[in-house]
Amino acid sequence: MSKVIVVSEDVIINKIYLIRGYKVMLDRDLAEMYDVETRVLNQAIKRNEKRFPGDFMFRMTSKELLDWKSQNVISNKEKMGLRKPPNVFTEQGVAMLSSILGSETAIEVNIQIIRTFTRIRQMLSEHTELRLEVEKIKKKLDNQDKNMEVVFQYLDELLEKKDQPLLERKLIGYKISPNKK
Repeated sequence: MSKVIVVSEDVIINKIYLIRGYKVMLDRDLAEMYDVETRVLNQAIKRNEKRFPGDFMFRMTSKELLDWKSQNVISNKEKMGLRKPPNVFTEQGVAMLSSILGSETAIEVNIQIIRTFTRIRQMLSEHTELRLEVEKIKKKLDNQDKNMEVVFQYLDELLEKKDQPLLERKLIGYKISPNKK
């Protein structure tokens, strides 16, 4: 009987980083989830380099690693297993990993990771739709503000005309002479 591996969505989300505009996961985090050593994972990748183009996987630069460590408050790189910049995998690269590792654990964990990436994408899409709706409402409110401003200008003009002396205003209607009654 195979053991069922469950990696919580929170754990996966906390292992997804934004680097070079991609949502990525580090080789060491994936290796830990797949229950293999990082070097084993990277050896499998080297044997299958053609499956990992630059938009599936890339190596962090030293500067990116420093930035990443400072953002994540990591001080001791030896403890974190980061003696050199790690390989990072986009969603497509993570999907490709299960095909080269082939273990049941890798397949189960990959399914969970891909589902998490999909949920994140859906949440971002919903957030974008909400933002667009808010922008529409803002535009309508801006237009209403402008319309209200015009109405108040007209009201001010009418009030000014009302305050003008009666003789300055042009009289309209029937004129009754003072001699006739």
